Amino acid sequence: MDMTFLFWILLLLSVFSYFIYPFTLLLLNKFKADEAAINPPDEPASYPDVTLIVTAYNEEKRIREKIKNSLELEYPDGKLALVVASDSSTDETDSIVESYADQNVRLVRAQERLGKENAQLAAIKTVEHGIIVFSDVATRIEPDGIMKLVRYFDNPTVGAISSEDRFVSKDGSVAGEGAYVKYEMWLRKQESKLAGLVGLSGSFFAARVEVCEQWDIHSPSDFNTALNCAQAGYKAVTAPDVLGFYTDLADPSKEYARKIRTVIRGMTALERHPEVMNPGKFGLFSFQVLSHKLLRWSVPWTLLGLFIVTPFCMDESGFYVLAYVAQLAFYGIALAAHWSDSLRQKSWAKIIYFFVQVNIALLDAGIQFLSGKRMTVWQPSAR
Repeated sequence: MDMTFLFWILLLLSVFSYFIYPFTLLLLNKFKADEAAINPPDEPASYPDVTLIVTAYNEEKRIREKIKNSLELEYPDGKLALVVASDSSTDETDSIVESYADQNVRLVRAQERLGKENAQLAAIKTVEHGIIVFSDVATRIEPDGIMKLVRYFDNPTVGAISSEDRFVSKDGSVAGEGAYVKYEMWLRKQESKLAGLVGLSGSFFAARVEVCEQWDIHSPSDFNTALNCAQAGYKAVTAPDVLGFYTDLADPSKEYARKIRTVIRGMTALERHPEVMNPGKFGLFSFQVLSHKLLRWSVPWTLLGLFIVTPFCMDESGFYVLAYVAQLAFYGIALAAHWSDSLRQKSWAKIIYFFVQVNIALLDAGIQFLSGKRMTVWQPSAR
C-alpha cells in the first residue's frame, strides 16, 4: 500500500471522532433536530410514580448520608420510593438500610455478588410502573433534582434522561467545567437532538420502566439503557439542569484504573450487542455509536500507526516532515507537562496532556480487552 495513502487514512481515522463527527452532527441537526426532546416544559403535566434505586456494595461509611440526601428530595407525597440494591454487601450496609424501614426505605439484596447491574436488576424486578431513577451512593442529588427530571418524560419520544456530573473538591467547592467537559456536554446535546445519547451518566440517570425490561447484567447500565431506548423506539437525552454532585477520588492515582475499567466495560457491551452497529436496524443511532464509541477507542491505535508511517512519507514532500515534527512536539509537550506542574497549569498544555493521558488509557484498555480481560463485578471508587 502507498504509504502516503495510508498516512491520510490514519489521519482521517484519528481526527474523525473528535472533530469531523461533531460537525456531522451539526449538519444533520440542521434538518432532523428534535429540539423538543431537550426543552421540557417548566412544570410536568403530571407526577408519575418514581422509584429511586441506589446501588451499594459495602457502603457502611456513606450509606446513611446517601439515604438522608434521598429522603430530602422534593416530590409529591407517596409518589417517590427509595430502594437500596445491595450487591451482596458483607459489611453493615444492609442492616443500616433496614434501620430506615419506618421511613419507607426498602432493601433489595442480590442473592450473590455478580456486579452492579445484577443488583440493579434485582431491584428493577420489584418495580411495576412509572420512572426508575438510578444513582450511586457517592452521588448527591439536589433537592429539586427529581422534580426537574420528570419534566423530560412529558415528551413521549424520551425513554431515558442523563444527568450531568459535577465534581466537588475536598474543600467543598464545585470544580469548574474544563474545556473537555464542555466539549463532551455540547456533544451530548447534539446527540440528544438527533438519535439520542449512546451512553448516560452511570452515577445518576432515569428511564421508563418498560425501557428497563431487557437488562443485560454483563453490560454497563448507562449503555444498556441507551441501547434499550433505541430498540424500543425511544431516545435517551441529556438534562443539563439535572445535576449529580460527587467528590473527587480519595486517591487521584486511582483515576487511571477507573478509566480502564469503564472502557473495558464499554467494549464488552459492544461485543455483546454488535447489532447496535447495524445502521439498517438502528439508523443514525448506529452511526453515533460507531463514531463516538468504536472510532474513539481506535484513536490511540491510529495515532500510533500515524507516528510509525509518517517517516516513510517524508521523501515525498516537506509536508510530511512538518507532520512528523508536529507529532514529536505534541507528544513532547505532553511528556513535559507530566513532569512540570507549572506547564500543566497552562490551558493549552493541559488539553494536550489530558488528551494523551486519555488515549494511553484507551490503548491500555484495548490491549487488556483483546487479551481477554472482562469486568463484571463492581468495586465502587473510594471518594
